[in-house]
Amino acid sequence: MYSQVSRGVEAAVIGGDVRLSADGRTVDIPAIWLRDNAPDADSRDVLSGQRLFDIVDLPADIRVEEASVAEDRLRVRFTPGGHQTSFALDTLLGEVNQVANLDLRTERAKRLWSDAARAAALEPVEWESYLRHPAPALRQVVEWGFVLLQGVPAEAGQVTKVAETFGYVRETNYGRIFDVRVEPNPVNLAFTGLAITPHTDNPYREPVPTLQLLLCLHNAADGGDSGMVDGFAAAAELRETDRAAFDLLTSTPVTYRYRGDGTRLGAVVPLIGLDAEQRIREIRFNNRSMQVPLTDPARVRAFYTAYRSFAELLYKPRAQLNFRLETGDCLIFDNTRALHARTAFAASGGRHLQGTYADLDGLNSTLRRLEEQGR
Repeated sequence: MYSQVSRGVEAAVIGGDVRLSADGRTVDIPAIWLRDNAPDADSRDVLSGQRLFDIVDLPADIRVEEASVAEDRLRVRFTPGGHQTSFALDTLLGEVNQVANLDLRTERAKRLWSDAARAAALEPVEWESYLRHPAPALRQVVEWGFVLLQGVPAEAGQVTKVAETFGYVRETNYGRIFDVRVEPNPVNLAFTGLAITPHTDNPYREPVPTLQLLLCLHNAADGGDSGMVDGFAAAAELRETDRAAFDLLTSTPVTYRYRGDGTRLGAVVPLIGLDAEQRIREIRFNNRSMQVPLTDPARVRAFYTAYRSFAELLYKPRAQLNFRLETGDCLIFDNTRALHARTAFAASGGRHLQGTYADLDGLNSTLRRLEEQGR
């Protein structure tokens, strides 16, 4: 039996499952999915929204006995057991369309820029404006991979306060804060005046810090300009122009290691990470700490050819956004997408950045909350 409401949605029971007809198309929803996602108070805790049952508590042969649509809700009764519940049609159809579960970390949620001129058109955000309306800046990090805040107080420790406006500091062996300046006995090339090519920070961690913040406290050095490259755009271009190389880099784990300051870290991952639907989700690229596995010689040679092709795309001058961080500038960027670099600089001039790590889940959570509130 069908039932219909003014919005033109109909429901029917077909083989124990539910078939929804809406806008000229039909969607079949299994009974077990409906029962597992039942939103009623007998199924979900009213405060946390968490399930009150396990999968083994549900009948293995569960079926929908009756389904109807009324007042913009799908109402169902299950058998065996007779449990009854209802779903908001907007929510249910949103789930079917996979809109509500969009992963903000994959290429699907990004604006890719293989031409740095596109990213260069983005305006810096003033600190006071950001504090009043943070959502646009956070949305820029999600979509473009970075945002530049200007006018941030150039004070020691301030960089963690910036991170805490949207999430939590990710403390590492470098501490809550690390100083990027020339050190007498550097444990990392970042603490020298040498040029550094585009790279992912801390690729040897699992999980890798997904956000990095750099606040300029002082910069009077000759050189030391910053650069950024969209790693997702380069990976997408490789997929388009050399699918065999792309497939090799997404399927070959490499080892990243760090030894120093009493710390021993390691991670074994591909250079290009994909999600379950084969969308680009993470780049880990750092020539300084990568070890390619010594396996079949033909595969090793093929890997290095693919690695070179990817690096050439990342190092193209047209792909690199170059700028100089001045006092009070704070760069926030997605460390799993936007590779960062710098030119060499003379220690005598003085260049002092303070950095901290944070994670995208905190930023994404804050962004979703702000956008739900219309802020």
